[in-house]
Amino acid sequence: MEGLQRKLKKMKKPSHNRKHLEPYRKALRNNLTPAEAFLWKQLQRRKFKGRKFRRQHSIENFIVDFYCAEEQLIIELDGDVHKNPLAEEKDEKRTKKLEDWGFKAIRFENRMVFDFLPSVLKEIEDNFKK
Repeated sequence: MEGLQRKLKKMKKPSHNRKHLEPYRKALRNNLTPAEAFLWKQLQRRKFKGRKFRRQHSIENFIVDFYCAEEQLIIELDGDVHKNPLAEEKDEKRTKKLEDWGFKAIRFENRMVFDFLPSVLKEIEDNFKK
């Protein structure tokens, strides 16, 4: 147990919203995919269970679709560009790194947001800590 505690102390906390990524985050916020815009309507202004979500938030050099700091929860929406082995491998590595930093990352295909919104929202809520 002592070794684990030392390791946790040594782990640096990831930085959020790095300045050099600001133009990219802004461009992504101004050009949301239809699925991102649809889900954002449900999450913005603490509409969903009183939780504050941010869109196109950066953690280290990753820009995540949605982030709730209170829950340490990341939501990613995947379109067709994610449906190939190389992209899937990259997504898995990215998710692992985010989870190593203590975040919970969940992914949905874009069509799920449109076709099964209540189920998507239920899964998001199920991943709340409290």
